[in-house]
Amino acid sequence: MKSRHVVFSHGQESGPWGTKITALAAVAAGEGYATHSVDYQGIADPGARVAKLVAESQAWSGNLLLCGSSMGGYVSVAAAAALRPRGVFLLAPAFTLPGVPSLSSTPLACPATLVHGLRDDIVPFAESVAYAERFGHTLHLLNSDHRLHDQLPFICQLMRCFLHSLAPAASGG
Repeated sequence: MKSRHVVFSHGQESGPWGTKITALAAVAAGEGYATHSVDYQGIADPGARVAKLVAESQAWSGNLLLCGSSMGGYVSVAAAAALRPRGVFLLAPAFTLPGVPSLSSTPLACPATLVHGLRDDIVPFAESVAYAERFGHTLHLLNSDHRLHDQLPFICQLMRCFLHSLAPAASGG
């Protein structure tokens, strides 16, 4: 059986093992996934972050799941074409960032779940609504802000369900 990996991409103002990533990594590890979190601290350019994610992910073979928060969501979606993940889990993803091409029309060739706060004053939740509607992805709108910390137990359950939905069929498929 191939190995399974979850690769986390943090947001612009956070670090590789912040509150959300630490909690979601525990869920993924409990489901048998190796967990990795790319450190983008000191890298402001989204393109450089994408290049770093692609380069670091080359070290892990098997099924890859990308998980990104805010700018990390942008990075995950931008890197998905090169990495061909089994799935993408996005938290308050920034599909548009100043000075870089918008990803609001960039489809993912894998299942994706988006989670966004209705009170997000940094990345409008309407971007996630439009993206999920355009490409048929699952979307969860929560009564929360951009950081989503007050909904973390529920988000962990959503991550667990997402991981289960990606599990290969009993026939080995």
